Amino acid sequence: MQIWLYSFCSPHSTFVSEVNSALMLAGITVRAHTGDESSGPGLVIVDSADPDMVEFVRASSQNGVRRVLVALGPGNDCASEDGWQLLDAGASDVLTWHELPNPGRVIAARLERWQKIDALVESPLVRQNLIGQSRTWRSILRRLVEAACFTDTPVLLYGETGTGKELAARLIHTLDPRRKEHELVTLDCTTIVPELSGSELFGHERGAFTGAVAARDGAFALADGGTLFLDEIGELPAALQVQLLRVLQEHTYKRVGSNVWQRSDFRLICATNRDLREDEQQGKFRRDLYYRLATWSVTLPPLRQRVKDIIPLARHFLREAHPGEEPPPIDSRVRSYLETRPYPGNVRDLRNLILQIAARHVGEGPITMGDIPTDERPAAPPTAMAWCDRSVEQALRRALASGLSLRTIRHTVDDAVIRLVVEEEAGSLQQAADRLQVSLRTLQKWRADRRDGAMAPVSLQPDAQVVGAIG
Repeated sequence: MQIWLYSFCSPHSTFVSEVNSALMLAGITVRAHTGDESSGPGLVIVDSADPDMVEFVRASSQNGVRRVLVALGPGNDCASEDGWQLLDAGASDVLTWHELPNPGRVIAARLERWQKIDALVESPLVRQNLIGQSRTWRSILRRLVEAACFTDTPVLLYGETGTGKELAARLIHTLDPRRKEHELVTLDCTTIVPELSGSELFGHERGAFTGAVAARDGAFALADGGTLFLDEIGELPAALQVQLLRVLQEHTYKRVGSNVWQRSDFRLICATNRDLREDEQQGKFRRDLYYRLATWSVTLPPLRQRVKDIIPLARHFLREAHPGEEPPPIDSRVRSYLETRPYPGNVRDLRNLILQIAARHVGEGPITMGDIPTDERPAAPPTAMAWCDRSVEQALRRALASGLSLRTIRHTVDDAVIRLVVEEEAGSLQQAADRLQVSLRTLQKWRADRRDGAMAPVSLQPDAQVVGAIG
């Protein structure tokens, strides 16, 4: 196992040699940090608080895409808030070196776990079914893989309609070494008929009720040894919530019309587009069942929070429309349209749109604006002020009412815009500068001022050299 190492320690510190020795004993090969983190994870060591550390972690981890571990040395006065700040910047973990019983082995164990998770995230099974490489989506995939491979606990999937909850459930089942050889049984709680709800879950004996002409297995029996996926668990009737909790606790149940106890061992995955925490607080969902289900919770983000994944998803759906063929390129105007269009139905909504576009496209050229169905086209071409909606105006009114000057408001907006673009570009100042049409020096000065706590105004007016470059 190999990692790169970067030190923020003072030149006279013995902490660096101590770390190297411990890592060597744990079988970890250390190389110097060269700025190329693509070949493996990294370790950042610090023996005293350093203001540049957070920005270094953000850049070297590419905002959390790459694995970076931070180890705090003796005498480090890093407060807990700084630790959270490092995690937010992309660190995978923050350790206090001398609080660990065997630091080298602790780090090796983490690296081994992360290596297994990331190998699966990059595998064809995952990449070809849950498309996307944005930081947000990659973080979700890591949590799903970890839940599947290293736990057998219930998993609760939150997410709006069309965010891929069923695909996530199938991935967990497929990767679970204890369950994958058995069945994945899916039951949509919104389709359960109240009069037959017990039969859907528990099964029934012949003659248990009118119409029960033969015995029937329910979901618990069918899922024995495998996985039970309860979609829209928030719609489960209150009476069945009690019975489900008992089955989860005791792994036994009775068929409707029977006095014989049956055993069933299954992994439970639930999904909902409702806020079960709020339902639980309002008494609409049993508290004891909620905490049993929420052992491992994952919230699948809506498409508007993973804009960078829209084009890769579009290409995937184009391949789906024409299997075995290389999908046509997408015109820049269409790309812009796809990335700015709202998707109330999320990924499912995008898929439906792309399949319509694929059906309209002919020839060998790229997909162009004319391939977009008429009823999907924007009502009017966007203007330079199209983004300035009522919410922006309300924010500006609040700022003016607070007595802020135009200079302060402009500086605040400029700073927020730069921060958002730098985050979207995974910490790359050059890519952010290209998008904002300003010089790299402008953003370097912005980053330096933020480190120093300065509030000097940063102008986002396009630089002359950039304007000249783009004509």
